[in-house]
Amino acid sequence: MDKGSGRLTVFFEEPFWVGVFERVSEGKLSVCKVTFGAEPKDYEIYDFILKNTIIYDLVRLWQLM
Repeated sequence: MDKGSGRLTVFFEEPFWVGVFERVSEGKLSVCKVTFGAEPKDYEIYDFILKNTIIYDLVRLWQLM
């Protein structure tokens, strides 16, 4: 299994709050912009990360088959 790193930046881009997720894995950078709308609470961001990490893992497993 490869090791990677990630970073999340949340900022206000009128009229919405936006999150930019950055991930480096196997020397490649992936970036995703997510529009949250209202200012997200910490638990909402955490929940979003958990749900979308599971989806990413399933897609990655499918690609390896």
